Amino acid sequence: MINKKFIKTGSVFCLLLLISACAASTPPLPKKTQLQIREFQTKVFEVDDQKMVMKAMINVLQDDGYIVENANVDLGLITASKESDVEDGWSKFFAQLAEGDQARWSKNMIIESSSNVSQLGDRVKVRVNFRGKVLDNQAGIVDVYSIEDEDFYRDFFIKVDKAIYLQQQNI
Repeated sequence: MINKKFIKTGSVFCLLLLISACAASTPPLPKKTQLQIREFQTKVFEVDDQKMVMKAMINVLQDDGYIVENANVDLGLITASKESDVEDGWSKFFAQLAEGDQARWSKNMIIESSSNVSQLGDRVKVRVNFRGKVLDNQAGIVDVYSIEDEDFYRDFFIKVDKAIYLQQQNI
């Protein structure tokens, strides 16, 4: 005679197996080519003043919490970075629990920005890239990655557009 508890457990197991088999899995997104990345990192502004565009970009970076480290008008170069705390209490707790005094966990994130601003006749071309760097509690590098999110760059360039408009209006 078959045990009813065994049948019930087996039925639940089969049901869970069936549900997990039917779950749709999304295929990984194809890796972007360097040309695709460059395309959304670049924007041409319909103004003829490279210096004004650089000032607008510096304003946007500062508004977003970046510290401008270098700005060279002759080269059209702007570098900036922003630090933030990414420490998670649970990660810290479990790392210390498992490793004691030698424990390491993600502590800080630095986002670095590098911009190239070029005059193109009566227009100004801007190419900007952002890179993230995660550091652990002992200042060791955990991860370094390029930010390749089109929406991130689109939002940045929208802010630059607005900053250019405000500068043109002397606001």
